[in-house]
Amino acid sequence: MLKLVLTRTAASLVAIFGASILAFVLLRVAPADPARLLAGPFATEEVVEAQRVALGLKDSLVSQYFRYIGDFFQGDWGFSFSVGRPVIDQIGSRLPASIELGLYAFIFALVGAVICALLATYRRRRAVDHTINGFALFGLGTPPFWLALIVLLVFFGILDILPGPEGRLSPRQEAPPEVTRMYTIDALLAGQLGTFFDAGKHLLLPALVLGFAPWAFFFRLLRASLLEVSGEQYLATARSKGIRRWTAFRRHALPNAFLPTLTAAGLIFAALLAGSVLVESVYQWPGLGALVRDGVIEQDYAVVQAFILIGAFAYVVVNLVVDILYGVIDPRTRTGSAVTK
Repeated sequence: MLKLVLTRTAASLVAIFGASILAFVLLRVAPADPARLLAGPFATEEVVEAQRVALGLKDSLVSQYFRYIGDFFQGDWGFSFSVGRPVIDQIGSRLPASIELGLYAFIFALVGAVICALLATYRRRRAVDHTINGFALFGLGTPPFWLALIVLLVFFGILDILPGPEGRLSPRQEAPPEVTRMYTIDALLAGQLGTFFDAGKHLLLPALVLGFAPWAFFFRLLRASLLEVSGEQYLATARSKGIRRWTAFRRHALPNAFLPTLTAAGLIFAALLAGSVLVESVYQWPGLGALVRDGVIEQDYAVVQAFILIGAFAYVVVNLVVDILYGVIDPRTRTGSAVTK
């Protein structure tokens, strides 16, 4: 097990290193000139050249890269000229909102997929299976931004039963004391049930829209795995020992079928944590997606570069945890270990 952890950790460090190089090089070869953008469109060439020297853009790419990495791990992620604030402050103020939205979207996707996959495969009722499959195919083929607009039109514009695109809380609702900066958790910790339910209502539509496509993917993957393992001999053996059908299905079929889903869950969870630019834009959710969108429009490369590194770090860390959990759940995946008979 220790060898598995060390191997996966080393591979993760290499992946982070590669992502940092890719992000650095791509933004350095982009056509826009950070010095020109910072100095202004009417600045003279002398002023722009002085700005390049001040930013260190005249140094070699290798020197710029190692200086950037050193500053990054010391907490200096650059300065956003478009808003006049350090990048780390901008990301720190918006990251909890994206984490909260991504977390609820992931819970909906994974828990909903497990329930629906069990409903579709346990009794093999064709009507139930076909209905859920139809929703899953719709989720896989529907653009999230279009779904976000339709859902917003129905539940806010027509039915008027859920809040519209007004952020994380109603305008008159008091924000909870900042502990995690995730409003639902902070409201529960402070005992503010009204704030908790208000934050939950604002989370409901964007979380469902953001998690709909992952739910469809999880469901299809888990359904296929359950159908594959449901015919295995060990289930018949368990039934022959007097174990009830549902108990054997839940204890033996579901854990074995869940292993491929666990690997995919790591990738999707990391993607949801990074947020969705279009979904956040529709619901005016103050997360990282809106920040990166504005950074791209304003050509604020310090923001975009920091976001790429954070996204790569999230992918690598989450998948490292998934690989270790996979080794704990299934001993056959451990390097150098043998399957016990």
